[in-house]
Amino acid sequence: MQRQVRTRYAPSPTGYMHVGNLRTALYEYLIAKSQGGKFILRIEDTDQERYVEGAVDVIYKTLKLCGLRHDEGPDIGGPYGPYVQSERKNLYKPYAEELVKNGHAYYCFCSKERLDALRAEAEAKNQTFMYDRHCLNLSQAEIEEKLKSGVPYVIRQKMPREGTTSFEDAVYGTITIENNMLEDQILIKSDGLPTYNFANVIDDHLMNITHVVRGSEYLTSTPKYNLLYKAFGWEIPVYVHLPLIVKPDGSKISKRKGDATFEDLLKMGYLVEAIVNFIALLGWSPDSNQEIFTLAELEKAFNIKHISKSPSSFDMDKLTWFNAQHIRTMSPEKFHELALPYLKEAITNEDIDLSKVSRILQNRTEVLTEIPSKVGFLNELCDYDLNIYVHKKMKTTLENSLTSLKEALPVLEAIDEWNETTIHDSLMSLIERLGIKNGQMLWPIRTAITGWEVTPGGAIEIADILGKAETLRRIKVGIERLEKAVSA
Repeated sequence: MQRQVRTRYAPSPTGYMHVGNLRTALYEYLIAKSQGGKFILRIEDTDQERYVEGAVDVIYKTLKLCGLRHDEGPDIGGPYGPYVQSERKNLYKPYAEELVKNGHAYYCFCSKERLDALRAEAEAKNQTFMYDRHCLNLSQAEIEEKLKSGVPYVIRQKMPREGTTSFEDAVYGTITIENNMLEDQILIKSDGLPTYNFANVIDDHLMNITHVVRGSEYLTSTPKYNLLYKAFGWEIPVYVHLPLIVKPDGSKISKRKGDATFEDLLKMGYLVEAIVNFIALLGWSPDSNQEIFTLAELEKAFNIKHISKSPSSFDMDKLTWFNAQHIRTMSPEKFHELALPYLKEAITNEDIDLSKVSRILQNRTEVLTEIPSKVGFLNELCDYDLNIYVHKKMKTTLENSLTSLKEALPVLEAIDEWNETTIHDSLMSLIERLGIKNGQMLWPIRTAITGWEVTPGGAIEIADILGKAETLRRIKVGIERLEKAVSA
């Protein structure tokens, strides 16, 4: 009988969620959900020096925002709890002691000073430091004496020194490592707590994890894990190593270098749905040419076979394109809900119907934070350059713009019920009567009522939003300024 697929996201609470972390969580989630499996959250907090207060909340909040609902975890429990490593700290040491008894691990009593000296010596010779197995051949009597005397110790894994260790990776295929490259890694630290590498293996086995997903930088560490599985006689999980995420110049993404975290991207005005969609395609491609995915669609389409080996470029321009596509496809009501905080901040004119502003912005917005820069003309008419009335394509000049505004003013003044339909119909009738192109009328009107060369929405939409009185006032200002310029 085939085992149920069980994946786990096991972050360390170090303060923020960078895109590599989020992609790992997303792929673990998609591997589980695409195969009817379970997605587990485990907090790996044994490295107390790196622990950041509030970081666990960041993890919960990010997963929830992205829709990555875990089936088991610290907050909801499950049959394999506790799901916080520090709450499991007493269960690791007996496993390490079992390895000592079976000859797969040993006690190491070397002092920090001795190890530092060995490390410095290796660095001086330009060599990679590897522990010299000084404590491997201690007699049982020496070991017991040191333990009895309370000499601090760690427990190290005894690695094979000859031959090779191979394993199968779902993305990279067969990976083979020379055993003489494997250091006798520490399993239990001098404080009695497990190292990340050891706790990981024990927890994954005890929680029945079937697929382990992590970055390709861990490929060379995997033989160490497999030697532990074999030493215990446990089933080895499926490994899925993910390609690096790099910047367009090929350098690695790093928070320390100022690259954006998930929270930063939200503050920059990117949608959760767009970020998830974009990150899903950083290293994975679907069977089809489809690019825009909801999370539900990703759950159906995802397949490990289509994960790439090549590094993936985190291109902000591409993310912006994805964001714009998601904005276009959402309902007007949803967009207005997202745009509202930005509109309230930017528009001080209380007579403006903000839902109408959202309507003209939706197809002209790429990221939410650009909204305030697009709507300032609604507050007041700026002192603009008259040359923006002159437009080659629209065939407008200062003279014919003045004529159009003078013709439009009485027509607009005559409208009783002011709305897009009545404004449109009145101006179209006027254009037909004058025998001119639409642009020769609408460009001067839009210029007069906004003072901007580029605006979201055209003359009719903006006139409706501004209202009759303000539209007429601004057109009169335009006529007055153009008359002075033309007669000068």
